[in-house]
Amino acid sequence: MARMGRARREWREPAPVDVPGPLADLVGGHALVGQYLARKGITSATAAERFLSPEKYSPALPSDLPDIDRAVDRLERALRDKERILIWGDFDVDGQTSTALLYAALSQRGALVRYHVPNRFREGHGIHLPTLKRHLDGGVELLLTCDTGVSAHDAVDYAASRGVDTVITDHHSLPEALPAAEAVVNPRRLPAGHPLLELPGVGVAYKLMEALTGRAASDNLLDLVALGIVADVMPQVDDARYLLQRGLALLRENRRLGLKAILERADIPAAELNEGHIGFALAPRLNALGRLDDANPAVELLTTSDWARARILANSLESFNARRKFLSNQVYESAIAQIENEPWLLDYAALVLSHEDWHSGVIGIVASRLVEEFGLPAALIAAPDETGRGSARSLEGVDITAALGRASEQLIRYGGHSMAAGFSLPADKIFQFRRALSRSVRETPPVAPSLAIDGYLELSDISLALTADIERLAPFGNGNPALTMATRNLKVASGKGLGRRGEHLQVEVEDAGGRRQRAIWWRGAKANLPSGRFDLAYTLRTSRYKGEREALVEWLDFRQLDAASIDAEAPAPVYELQDFRQCAEPLKMLAQAREAYPTATIWAEVEETDGAVDRLQLTPSETLIVWTVPPADALWSAALATVNPSRLVLFGLRPSTETLTGFLARLAALVKYAVKRKDGLAGLETLAAAMADRERSVAVGLQVLRALGKLDYQVGASGDYRLALADGAPRDQLDALQKRLGLLLRETRAYRNYWLKMKIQE
Repeated sequence: MARMGRARREWREPAPVDVPGPLADLVGGHALVGQYLARKGITSATAAERFLSPEKYSPALPSDLPDIDRAVDRLERALRDKERILIWGDFDVDGQTSTALLYAALSQRGALVRYHVPNRFREGHGIHLPTLKRHLDGGVELLLTCDTGVSAHDAVDYAASRGVDTVITDHHSLPEALPAAEAVVNPRRLPAGHPLLELPGVGVAYKLMEALTGRAASDNLLDLVALGIVADVMPQVDDARYLLQRGLALLRENRRLGLKAILERADIPAAELNEGHIGFALAPRLNALGRLDDANPAVELLTTSDWARARILANSLESFNARRKFLSNQVYESAIAQIENEPWLLDYAALVLSHEDWHSGVIGIVASRLVEEFGLPAALIAAPDETGRGSARSLEGVDITAALGRASEQLIRYGGHSMAAGFSLPADKIFQFRRALSRSVRETPPVAPSLAIDGYLELSDISLALTADIERLAPFGNGNPALTMATRNLKVASGKGLGRRGEHLQVEVEDAGGRRQRAIWWRGAKANLPSGRFDLAYTLRTSRYKGEREALVEWLDFRQLDAASIDAEAPAPVYELQDFRQCAEPLKMLAQAREAYPTATIWAEVEETDGAVDRLQLTPSETLIVWTVPPADALWSAALATVNPSRLVLFGLRPSTETLTGFLARLAALVKYAVKRKDGLAGLETLAAAMADRERSVAVGLQVLRALGKLDYQVGASGDYRLALADGAPRDQLDALQKRLGLLLRETRAYRNYWLKMKIQE
């Protein structure tokens, strides 16, 4: 079944606009630039200069922020009296950069300062009281928050009871009453329209350091501010845009060793870095730590002065990012399979999907992608145990947190903002929640998806000069979207998967005069291309293709003009294939494959072989050698998407965990190892990789061991387990659980039987 493409959007034609003469004279270049500014309400030459050039912009004073004088006074006292300061941050990129900025700036002033970034799974957002208590017991005299704290009444009161003052810097929505802190520095306390209103957490931290040390002494921190502004998708207006412009310039100088190491691994030339590189390369790598593990190393990476250490940390970041990609691909493929198998899910006003095997750290990423693809608010739920943990994303016109509030009778807890929220609920209430959320969304239906066209071009108009002209309006993003151009009356000349895995689509379009233009449709390879004549909407940016700079056309949407006359479906990925699935001497052939392809990635689980990796360690490679049979189609698809091979060498040994006895014996051994060597901590996805099976099978296997009286455990918010050995009597539900596990293992064996015979595209 072909996947449906992104939700069709209504095109809004460019409104006529008068460009005043002085503005046109100042801007020059293509008329589109002046028209874009005029539509934004920037009609004077002075306002245009302030928008285009940070040198012409006058930033607001830090003193405009409420309580900042009190915050500075308290920090100066701490510096003077050598008080011990604890910085409490958050685990997303805004929180990481805020923490790094404050730690670097205060350390330079000689402060006695340390930091703590909470763990998403063990502590969650905000200030975790048991962890705070441990830090205070270790000796803290001032608590300084960043990107968090504005609702932390209990934590502030507890710190005060221990004689510790709190200075809060945050940018999140204000509660009904502010905590009783020494200072609460939050731009949300400013009146509407103030130029500091849209600062992220790192922007507030920067303003505090500017007030403490002066602007000149703080300028070296602006690269961190730029990261946080883009990663937190803040509106790029007023001071936020000014700080981003200056921060991008500093990023291109590539002074910070940690970022230099990340750029090296990501193969991004620092001199060409833009906001897109932050949003799609740097931020996801940093966020991978907070989504999957502990984000504290990210702060070390952003502040280290040791190049060797920076490279080690960047390499670790790359591994986590590869794991994030794998898990995200796995969840996405699984979600799409649910929709294709049960298309009635799209009849609801909100798309609600759940699965036992999903990792809660990446479901928000996939929810955002599904909103874009299907034009519905989306809520994904990871339900490895009795409690489901969900992440919801929305679209214009639907306040998803308010919608969750109207469906809260089905929830344990929820929170967030208008476009994104998190929640938890009993796993057996998902069906009722789907109905309740859909009823709630229908009370405030979303605004029909639309696409504002900024102007029409002929293919012959597209050039590097035009792209460079348009990019004077950058940085683009929230509050300053990239120009959307359109070209009329095109047809598809060719379409093919881009790259070796074919996730994206490269389309060659042709106009009525026979002129052709290459366009890239990101994540479009499995959608249907238009047939016959159509209008194309796209953005333009400068890029490199085969070593040459080009004006890259990025496909956004199309508008069909006539009936099908061309059928240009994107082909499935093609691999160079060496198939040893029925080989009588697999070890001999594996040795030959190793010799022929020494840099190949070998994927093996349970049935170990030297140099092999499991599913969580897969990284891009030209050759993928598959030693053991994958346990499920979603894992197979995610592995191909992650490794992106051009060559497949297939073996397919069956692991010893296929039988119920073998499965439980190995799982029990892994549990004992985790208790002895890992303090009982075990990630479900890690256990599943070690078992060569699906996460759901492992979760039920743990339930069987618990029912046997051999194990007890608690499940964390991430789905990770705290395991403890036990010596108890079998429980009543043992038979039912063993039967359930047997059925899951039978499903796995059935897929493996299929995989060993299925045709691979050559």
